[in-house]
Amino acid sequence: LPPESGAAAHRSNIGFMTTPKLSLRAVRKSFGTNTVLDGIDLDVAPGEVITLIGASGSGKSTLLRCSNLLEPIDDGAILFDGDDIAEPGLDADPIRRRIGMVFQSFNLFPHMSVTKNVAIGPRKVLGVDKATANAIAVELLARFGLTDRADAYPDQLSGGQQQRVAIARSLAMGPEVMLLDEITSALDPELVGEVLDVVRGLKADGMTMLFATHEMAFAREISDRVCFLHRGRILEQGSPEQIFGDPQEQRTREFLQRVIDAGRL
Repeated sequence: LPPESGAAAHRSNIGFMTTPKLSLRAVRKSFGTNTVLDGIDLDVAPGEVITLIGASGSGKSTLLRCSNLLEPIDDGAILFDGDDIAEPGLDADPIRRRIGMVFQSFNLFPHMSVTKNVAIGPRKVLGVDKATANAIAVELLARFGLTDRADAYPDQLSGGQQQRVAIARSLAMGPEVMLLDEITSALDPELVGEVLDVVRGLKADGMTMLFATHEMAFAREISDRVCFLHRGRILEQGSPEQIFGDPQEQRTREFLQRVIDAGRL
């Protein structure tokens, strides 16, 4: 077998990394009397891909939104490169520039072309000049097979194309970590594959990712580690082989059996 190279070799050694890229420490979050995150502890190593699985309402989306400070936490700490970014009064904007997020809904600007949607972040937030920002957009659109849609508007695109534009828009900011929140849930089944191909490419590039998904077969394929969330806690985590092949917790087994019965694994 040929030796591992690049991102693959990097990922094979993530267990030996001493400094996580992103860490959640005893993170708690409630909405009123509803506790959504109940003491989350999670380390994400550089170049690692972690998928979050679990029933709707288990806390996956909230965990992601707290990770880049879209939601303030009630207790605990969130460390990015070792620095606590959840301290009260800290300016969150510089952090969000380094931690990209893609949502279930595409959230594209309907009055802007595809190119302008991708270029606006570098121009308005990073202060990049128009020509450079457009060049970044053109390169990303070419990478995702969207060159012929560069001058189109969002309502002229398929759902899969819109989600690829949303991912390109996030990548245009040069993030160090990507948070992906059920990015295929709003798509017709035949469009899911083209978006998942983009995620495969990001993994091949060594992007650090936290990915909440109901696509269990893809989670099994793409993950370095899988976390099963239940009632705001990480009930079980491990390699895809362990979680999908030999889950230890009864609740994990019940969840996966329902997935299998539904024909999704």
